[in-house]
Order: sequence, then C-alpha cells, then structure tokens
Amino acid sequence: MGLLVPDHLLPSTDRPPIDNKKRKQLVLSYSADWILTIALWILFVGVDQIDGYRREFSLTDTSIQYTYTLHERVPVWLLAVLVGLVPLVFFLVIGFGISRSFWDWHVASLGLILAQAITWVVTDCIKLTVGRPRPDLIARCKPFEGAMNAAQYGLATWAVCTDDSKLKDGFRSFPSGHASSSFAGLGFLAFYLAGKLHVFDRRGYTAPAWIAVTPILGAALIAVSRTMDYRHHAGDVIAGGILGLLISYFCYRLYYPTLSDRHCHLPYEPRIATRQQTKEDRNETLPLHNNPNDRNSFSEESMS
Repeated sequence: MGLLVPDHLLPSTDRPPIDNKKRKQLVLSYSADWILTIALWILFVGVDQIDGYRREFSLTDTSIQYTYTLHERVPVWLLAVLVGLVPLVFFLVIGFGISRSFWDWHVASLGLILAQAITWVVTDCIKLTVGRPRPDLIARCKPFEGAMNAAQYGLATWAVCTDDSKLKDGFRSFPSGHASSSFAGLGFLAFYLAGKLHVFDRRGYTAPAWIAVTPILGAALIAVSRTMDYRHHAGDVIAGGILGLLISYFCYRLYYPTLSDRHCHLPYEPRIATRQQTKEDRNETLPLHNNPNDRNSFSEESMS
C-alpha cells in the first residue's frame, strides 16, 4: 500500500481544499491560544504598574554610582521593532513568499508572540520580587546632603532619596528585560531559520549555520548595550539572556519538531485534521518527528 502523506507535507498546489466547516473548527481551536496570549500581555501591563520590593543599599557602593543615561542605545520602541517586527517580517516573507504556507506563518507568529508574552511576565515578576538596584541608582536617588549609611547595619534605604520620579524603575535591575526579550524574539527567529535551513542535517554546511546564528548575535548586542547605558549589571544581562532563550526554545517546540528532525522545516499538523483519515491511513502517515524507539522510521526502505 502506498504511503499516505499528511496534507501539510504536500506542496501547496497538491493540498486538498479545506471546507468551511473545517476552517471554522480551525479558527475556533486556535482562537483560545490567541486570547490567552493577549491575556498574558494584559497581565504584563498590570504587573508592570506594581511598585516592587526595594532593597537596602550602600551609599558608598561604587557599582551603583554610575551616571544616569538620558538616551538609551536601544529604547523600548526600537527593541519592539528589532525583536518583534523584524522576526514577523521574516515569517511573512518565508511563510508566504517561499513556503507558500499560511499555516507556517500562523504558528510561527503565534509562537513568537507567546514567547514574548511569557518572557515579559516572568521577567517582570522576578524584577518586582528581587528589587535589585540598577547601576545608576544613586544618580536616580539624589540623596539629601549629609546622607549616610545606617550606623548599625551599614546600609541605607530609599528614604534618603530626594527624587522619587525614577526610583520605581531604579530597583528593577535583575534580570534584564531587554536581554530576555531580545533572546526570546531573536532566539525564536534563530531556531526558525535553523529549522528551515536544516542546520543539523549531519552534513556540516557553514553558510546555514552563520545565517541561523546571526539573530543570536543581534540579541547579544542588544543585551550588552544595557551595561553600556548603565541600566544593568553583567549578571542581570546574562540571566535575562538565558531566560529568554529557554522560553523561546520552549515555545518553538510547541509548534515545530526538533532541529535534527527530517521535517524540521515544517510545523506540526493543525490540531483539527483537515481531512478524514481512517485508522489504517493514520498508521501509515509519515511521523512528524523521530521516534526514539524506531531509528529506522525514516529509512529509505520505508519510503519505497
């Protein structure tokens, strides 16, 4: 019996049309995902308004005596463009221009936005809980003349500050939101490109590797700029980068197989099947990822 290939593995011109009933089921199935993702963003906006924990600090601590930078190298609006709009443009060009697949564009966009939403909520919750002073805290604080550390414990509180306008953000150093967001967005793009280019195809081509790693370089440069602007300590940036990269990979794997998979350039099938399959058909459908218990699932014999 011939091998039945799932619809999403067929060329776009060979795929059977989706009837209105199936299309409606698909929309309803994934609308919940979009609603939850949007809800996460709303949650982030709410959490961001909270005045978090403010740690005690030393007025003689040189690590928090840096200048307050008025103009950041990567302001928030530019960060949104680099880690949000740029990946979405890539998904649009590749999904519609090369793959000619609306489904690929949809799940890539959903995965990216979900990764960013989770990253921002997690990052903000940690920031508010830790309350670590930024490197420019003293410049934000502007202690009153003659202010000194407490005699008993040798530390001061924000009560010695004369300017409260920038203090709320002054205790949100750990982890870096720019770093976590850049690695979440550009990290997701890197995984997406690595899958499309089959970087781990066991043939060792260097050009695909360079292309796939380029977004990671961009994320690293954005993260490093935060130490140059004296907004974050090195540890804040490292922790934020690791957090964002882990979340980006987690969200990528929700919709795409592992990068070592033969079909890593293709997203998983929709949750709602686009055509009716018999039990016999499903048994002969090409698997979407390697079965660890069946190393020969993609052997030449199985394709004949």
